[in-house]
Amino acid sequence: METSANIAFKTHVSNLMRARFSILYLPTWEEERALSLICAAAGNERLIKTVRKVFTWSITNGIAEVGQQGSEASKAPLKSLEFIESYDQPAIFVLKDFHVYFGTGGKTPDPQIIRKLRELSQRLKKSPFPKNIILISPSLHLPLELQKDITIVDFELPTFEEIKNMLEGMIQANQSGGRITFDLQPEDKERLAKAALGLTLHEAENAFARAMVENGRLNKEDVDIVLEEKRQIIKKSEILEFIKPDLNIDDVGGLENLKRWLSKRNNSWLDSAAQYGLPAPKGVLITGVPGCGKSLIAKAISAMWHLPLLRLDLGQIFSGIVGSSEENMRKAIQTAEAISPSVLWIDEIEKGFSGISGGGDSGTSSRIFGTFLTWMQEKTNPVFVIATANNIHALPPELLRKGRFDEIFFVDLPTKNERKDIFRLHINKRLRDPQVIGDFQLTDDTLELLAESTEGYVGAEVEQAVITALFEAFSENRSIRLDDFKKAFATTVPLAVTQAEQIHAIREWANVRAVAATPREDRMAYKQELLDENPPSAEREDIRSARGGRAVDF
Repeated sequence: METSANIAFKTHVSNLMRARFSILYLPTWEEERALSLICAAAGNERLIKTVRKVFTWSITNGIAEVGQQGSEASKAPLKSLEFIESYDQPAIFVLKDFHVYFGTGGKTPDPQIIRKLRELSQRLKKSPFPKNIILISPSLHLPLELQKDITIVDFELPTFEEIKNMLEGMIQANQSGGRITFDLQPEDKERLAKAALGLTLHEAENAFARAMVENGRLNKEDVDIVLEEKRQIIKKSEILEFIKPDLNIDDVGGLENLKRWLSKRNNSWLDSAAQYGLPAPKGVLITGVPGCGKSLIAKAISAMWHLPLLRLDLGQIFSGIVGSSEENMRKAIQTAEAISPSVLWIDEIEKGFSGISGGGDSGTSSRIFGTFLTWMQEKTNPVFVIATANNIHALPPELLRKGRFDEIFFVDLPTKNERKDIFRLHINKRLRDPQVIGDFQLTDDTLELLAESTEGYVGAEVEQAVITALFEAFSENRSIRLDDFKKAFATTVPLAVTQAEQIHAIREWANVRAVAATPREDRMAYKQELLDENPPSAEREDIRSARGGRAVDF
């Protein structure tokens, strides 16, 4: 079944050829797919009116009808253009990788070929026989002399419909043999096809074939194999980094309010969400106290949603060459959209976009920031942006208004219940050897004691306390003891003490502008515990204040 995207492409190209646009340029890697659609359009009298033969040229085959062998002489590019000029029948000439003669990669452009193409452009318009040239190459490169004579035609990557049709065809072709087991519900096929978006049809076919042969079956778990193929795209980009998550949402202690919000938006890029008229979520901005799990959440979202996680390093965007920084941002956005649905993670976003009004870089930062804002507001591809910030005051106000992000979450110091979860996660993660465990038992009473002893600790400090306690046991070659944890606490000065003023300022800001990542019941229980303490120590006054964040639960 032909897809609407293919019909639209054939109609568009046919209209351009009928209107005597003499030279078209298709920047694409998918030569065969583009050629098949061109041939279909050339033979469709309803679309193109005058049916035309299709010839191809390459430096290895020369010029010949599709599927035929060209002559040795026609391999020379100038001879092929002369053949096109003298051919006296309606025809389409598809020239492969002709851009190499335009001066790409630092090479000197060929003035004869450029001049001949300029002349051909005018002669084909006036020819009694409708003839068109179509250039196909993986990159777009046009010399100045040809920019007015060549029309660029976008050739998009395969749509969801095309990939799903190909997947269905592969399943049907392999079902009869009995060597491969297929365990796929309709929504699983949809998920696999959506995961392959951003790949060429050939790459998607390879990914599905690899998934089939690795374990002799194809099921919903093979989404990860498809994402591995996407990783190849990111490896070729120096701006984005493909992060392979090594944890899941259950590995993040606390933050249940944020977790519930994310859980409700899982699968929102699938067609089932469209039945409810729902758009794909834009993203979230997570701010708060350093070391409280903001970056962990970014990795956990990718694992929970089974989407590729791309990390955008804003430092890589800025380059010393004039104009290249803006191009880097556009390429990063295009790559993220090409492999969507995906998660785009921008860590410590305030460091990249702070001080944009300074003007010290001739407006480069402002232009990049404007490009990013416009994309965030207008994007339609399912790219979920998760940005983290420690110093929210350094962010431009334009970034914080509604419409850029779906929600702004504030991550405060963990409550006692959250600290218990964090201790449980890190101790269970590391204590696996019976000799190291010894008589130590991680009971509720033990967790209660550990949590009470670490008021004001951030999650990273809890983790380091566990590691320090284990080093105590390791240094004496014995099992772990509760006293080891107490020694670790005694040598730790928490961030809540050393940066009390900064934390207080963040809370003041978040109290009316952000949603608390911690659920209301935990916040209220924590507040009551602090009020019950008599008297609160002066050095912990800021720690014991009411917890920030709007009282919204999801």
